[in-house]
Amino acid sequence: MIGIDLFSGAGGMTLGAKLSGINVRYSVEINKYATETYQFNNPDVTVFNKDIEKIKPDMFEASGNLVLFGGPPCQGFSVSNSKTRNKENPKNWLFKEFFRLAKALKPNWIVIENVTGIKETEGGYFLEKILKELVKLEYLVNHQVLTASDYGVPQSRNRYFIVGNNQSIDFKFPKPIQTKVTVYDAIGDLPDLENGHSISKMNYKTNHPHSNFTDLMRNGIDYVHNNLVTRNAPHIVKRYKYIPQGGNWENIPKRLMKNYSDRERCHTGIYHRLVEDEPAKVIGNFRKNMLVHPRQDRGLSVREAARLQSFPDYYIFKGSIGFQQQQVADAVPPLLAKAVFEQISLIDASI
Repeated sequence: MIGIDLFSGAGGMTLGAKLSGINVRYSVEINKYATETYQFNNPDVTVFNKDIEKIKPDMFEASGNLVLFGGPPCQGFSVSNSKTRNKENPKNWLFKEFFRLAKALKPNWIVIENVTGIKETEGGYFLEKILKELVKLEYLVNHQVLTASDYGVPQSRNRYFIVGNNQSIDFKFPKPIQTKVTVYDAIGDLPDLENGHSISKMNYKTNHPHSNFTDLMRNGIDYVHNNLVTRNAPHIVKRYKYIPQGGNWENIPKRLMKNYSDRERCHTGIYHRLVEDEPAKVIGNFRKNMLVHPRQDRGLSVREAARLQSFPDYYIFKGSIGFQQQQVADAVPPLLAKAVFEQISLIDASI
């Protein structure tokens, strides 16, 4: 099965598809930093670093058994961005470009991923439009919210998946697995770092993986990249010391939060220290949200966040630390994508 990834970002969905046996041949991504990361890690894929409106169907030499997938930019559907959750935001209409290409390419399968907020935006207007468009193109559609921690990802992240096929197959989403991967399972073998750590390549803290998950993430390599940590000001680091695992800004003494004009309006994700024996909270832009390492008084490194997204250690992020952090935050967890694509591959193999 041949894969085309639209709005690919750094490549979380592509990696999930590849891990399920899909031959991903093309990617479209407008962000140059995400494209640099994608191309570095996927040298076998033809990448179009262009606005999707400039992509023509004949740019893809793909025929036969094809799966077209991707996640149209979701900032406009995000629950945290209520100001942009409306019909006037042009980013909310980029799914039309997805369907323009789908109509021309006629893939056997279509997979669309987005934030769960797409269900509520404009009273479900956009979700309804997407589903109606798929039906118009004669796809049988199933859609469901999936929780990443149910599929081997050490993070409680919910994503909305829409799967359609033009072969009248009643697609069933994969069943959740019982065992949850915790934060410590995921990052316990990574090196101890300081606030503002700036050396990317380092040895692991332990010679051997300490969990099945870290064994999977290491994949036999002896060192790890992207060990970069935002340098916080001393007064920020001082605040961290008061926060227990599972705690947040509410645990910080008021005298240390005087720069907040209205401290009580902080949301619970600010200064959240991760709990080591549970899956992580959502890895959004973890620098802005100030997610705190469970044991060390600092923010997460890029690699720690990538582990919590289920990116293996051989997957290296490019650009400055801020661009790396954003790429990790925006990505679809590869193991979550893999679970969906594996289901498609199993069905395809049985036809």
